[in-house]
Amino acid sequence: MSSTTPKSPRIPAPGHFRRLLASVRAWIYSIVRPSPEDECRAHNGRMFASFHEQERMLADRRRMDFYHAAIARHIQPGDRVVDLGTGTGILAAFAARRGAAHVYAIDHSEILGVARSLALANRIENVEFLALHSTEFTTEEKVDVILHEQMGDCLFDENMVANITDLRDRVLKPGGLILPSMFELYCEPIKVSDGRLVPFIWELNVHGYDFSSLDRERPQEPGYYHLASSDLGLVEHFLGEPEPILTIDLHTVNEGDLPREIRFTRRVVRAGRFDGYAVYFRARVDKDLSLGSGPLDPRRAPHWGFRILRADSDTFGAGDEIDVRLSVGSWPNLDSWRWSQVKRSPVEAGAAGRGA
Repeated sequence: MSSTTPKSPRIPAPGHFRRLLASVRAWIYSIVRPSPEDECRAHNGRMFASFHEQERMLADRRRMDFYHAAIARHIQPGDRVVDLGTGTGILAAFAARRGAAHVYAIDHSEILGVARSLALANRIENVEFLALHSTEFTTEEKVDVILHEQMGDCLFDENMVANITDLRDRVLKPGGLILPSMFELYCEPIKVSDGRLVPFIWELNVHGYDFSSLDRERPQEPGYYHLASSDLGLVEHFLGEPEPILTIDLHTVNEGDLPREIRFTRRVVRAGRFDGYAVYFRARVDKDLSLGSGPLDPRRAPHWGFRILRADSDTFGAGDEIDVRLSVGSWPNLDSWRWSQVKRSPVEAGAAGRGA
């Protein structure tokens, strides 16, 4: 009679098990989670109902000066105006004081009650406050101007293009105006200030205690790889000369026009450590009227944020080139963004330029 000893079950390595568990959790969440659009609406409804968030915007003098100037220049007496995401109603009030015949002030957060009371206290007339989402707004007579501040840290992450183009196509008169309409998106390689740098954990060695083995344990959550900030001391310098990677005009763009992949190159002019990318934007109304969120712009709107796309640290010398690939599943959903880079020395860059 023979007997067989059962084989011991194979126990997954701890790192493998954690990755498997993270994958299962992500799969479950992908089924039950709300859509990015619904998440954005719920988040904005909560955030912009807060007095603190409204205080930050109202106290941002550059932001308020920018919008006041744009409205003074471009809204004419008798205009019909939509103020999308009115908040406390201050932009609607600016438009009414310019002589707008009717302003539709739209907001789906609880701050709308505050906006109504402020308009009454300030004797603002010709403003109709509407508690609804912009996709639910209709009017028999089309409007002359769409006024908005739908920009997120990464420009698109408050569904700006979808929301504005929906209104544009349904309620804006032919030749009507969107304020602001022109935007530039930047994605610049950066060096983080030495005293502010927080490396990936697998890049650390703390008094001889080496964390490099955790390179195999890289988190699978996309949000781990990007950071939100409005701190002017975080970024020490750009490695190259900033250039927009994307320029759009809300008068003409459609959501389907936005590219799903952008490739660009930056020649290093300031040598140093590479820590990732700063993503920010600039809004333009006229050639002489613009405002941005760049981390090194001393004239930026202080309350506007920017994002850091984290990357494994590297060192670049002057003349090196960084070939960057940015792929996007959905522009409003930063978790769908992926980025990578290839470093080329001046010799390699020169050879590539000659077609070698």
